[in-house]
Amino acid sequence: MTQRARIAGLISALAVLAGCASDAGNAPPRSAAYDGIETILLDGELVNFRVSMRNAGDKGDVEAYARCAAAQYALIRGFGFARHVRTTVAQNGNAWRGDAVYVISAALPRGVRTIDAEVTVRDCGALGIPTI
Repeated sequence: MTQRARIAGLISALAVLAGCASDAGNAPPRSAAYDGIETILLDGELVNFRVSMRNAGDKGDVEAYARCAAAQYALIRGFGFARHVRTTVAQNGNAWRGDAVYVISAALPRGVRTIDAEVTVRDCGALGIPTI
């Protein structure tokens, strides 16, 4: 086998592994346990979501849990959209806590971190992430 053929084979193998890694990040680990959501109305359409879970794969799982809570809350309040303001995540052993703030609105808000609440709730259900 030539060196060129070996390099091509290595590149193909790395591409396959990269594809597997990106698919694995779409859903939380099977052992993840969702321990609850606390919702605090801060001011009108500004809402704080405190979530807790165990066995999260990484902070992205906690952020997704808070995003799902925000989307469901927006729908419950009769709004169709939310804009992410900030999320902080803390870990203590296998216990994770997230503290997220979202602005909910009837119309698509300005900003790059907006979510369509109906689509997000549907996606959360497909991924097995609970909402409020």
